[in-house]
Amino acid sequence: MLRIILLIVLLGSPLIITAQESLKLAIAEKGDGIYSFLRKHGVDPYDSYKDFIVLNESKLKDNILLLEGITYQLPQVDEDSEIALIESEPIPLKEEVGTSVSYKIFGKKYEKVPTKSERLEKTVFYLVSGHGGPDPGAMTKVKGVSISEDEYAYDVTLRLARELISHGALVYIIVRDLNDGIRDAQILEMDKDEVVYPEEKIPYNQKQRLDQRVEAVNELYKKHIGKHQRLIVTHVDSRSTGQNIDVFFYHHEKSKNGKKLAENIHQTFKNKYQKYQPNRSYSGTFEDRSSLYLVKKTLPAMTFIEIGNIRNKKDQKRILDYDNRQALAKWISEGVLLDYESK
Repeated sequence: MLRIILLIVLLGSPLIITAQESLKLAIAEKGDGIYSFLRKHGVDPYDSYKDFIVLNESKLKDNILLLEGITYQLPQVDEDSEIALIESEPIPLKEEVGTSVSYKIFGKKYEKVPTKSERLEKTVFYLVSGHGGPDPGAMTKVKGVSISEDEYAYDVTLRLARELISHGALVYIIVRDLNDGIRDAQILEMDKDEVVYPEEKIPYNQKQRLDQRVEAVNELYKKHIGKHQRLIVTHVDSRSTGQNIDVFFYHHEKSKNGKKLAENIHQTFKNKYQKYQPNRSYSGTFEDRSSLYLVKKTLPAMTFIEIGNIRNKKDQKRILDYDNRQALAKWISEGVLLDYESK
């Protein structure tokens, strides 16, 4: 009987060893974020982020942060598949008009960006969506489900980035959620895993959050001195539930180019309202708002956009319907084109 038991154990042990050897393990080093860690070990972070979280949930700080010196299990990947890690910035290759480039930050449905023109070929844009990480921004409930400002501002920002890239612009998305992508749902699920370019954890302290964004934009601006550079910040406002607002554009009082950018996008919106809603007046404005921290501290000419009141039911139609979010992004991009080509 003892011999039979020993035989079973010996026959079973190679199977155990094989199973252990099939696990891919790696040790986190100082400065590793989940995305850079996966990328470094040959795993596509866009496709495998959620699998990694599930596999290593007990070893993560705050459910999203790696701990230095800890061994983590890597998700299984198809060894025959090629990992394409094209970021949304900078544009990796200049493509011929009529072709497309893939940017996985936009999600599977929208990752292929057709090249429409080269009208913005020599431009650089920095896009910042409001809040993110530990700060969801303004919140309300729709059909009993909580929604937050940061998710909708980010979706509009991604759609805008895609439009600008399609015309040849070099685009830096400063606040980034690498596993969300462009979403066509009405209710955008809330999370806290946004980071700031290139992959910095967003701090809890508000001033530190703003300083982090200012630093990211200003450092990139210095690298592109001499080029046409613009910053666009997107927020969703929060006022009383009874107050619906149009889209507002702010700029720095001393920035001639920032004022011109805000004015051109504002004029585009006025024209669109006249065309598509001729019986409705447009009350949105462009104005100085130099007191806003990002307006005051960032180097590029910029505009700060409020796209509606998240707590007002009329404005929610502008925000919840993905076709409307796409229209917002398209109209902003048309204002950008008008601004650039009227310099």
